[in-house]
Amino acid sequence: MSNETIAKLNSLVADFTVFYQKLRHYHWNVKGEQFFTLHIKFEEMYTGVGDTIDALAERIVGLGGTPLHTLGHMLDETSLHEDPEVPAAAQMVARTAADLETITNNVRAALAVAEAAGDRTTVNLLDGINDGLEAHLWMLKAWQR
Repeated sequence: MSNETIAKLNSLVADFTVFYQKLRHYHWNVKGEQFFTLHIKFEEMYTGVGDTIDALAERIVGLGGTPLHTLGHMLDETSLHEDPEVPAAAQMVARTAADLETITNNVRAALAVAEAAGDRTTVNLLDGINDGLEAHLWMLKAWQR
C-alpha cells in the first residue's frame, strides 16, 4: 500500500465528484441554440465521470485505504471550484475544458506517483482515465473554435 498513491487517488475522487456535479448543473441549465448538443454531451460526460469515481474509490479500497465520502471532504480536497452561476453555453464549455485540463494534470501527477511505487494496476487505471479526459478535452476545444 502506498499512502501517497491513496492520497492522490482521493484527491482525484474529490476532483471528479465536483466535476460530476458541475456537469449535471450545466446539463440541467444549458440554454440556447446549442441546447440539444450540449445537453447530451454534458450527460454523456457526467455518466462517464460517475463510473470513474467508482473505479477510483474501489482502487483506494483495494490498496487498503478509505475513499473520501462526504461532500465536505470533497470540497476540502478538490482542485476545482464549484460554479454558483448559470453561465451562457459557451462559458459552460470553456469552464468544462478548463476543469478537464486541471484534472488531466492531476491524473498525470497521480500516474507519476503510482509509477514510482511500481503499482501497475493503478497506472493502468489512470492511463485509461487520462485517455478519456484527453478525448473530451479535444472535442470541447474543437467545439469552441
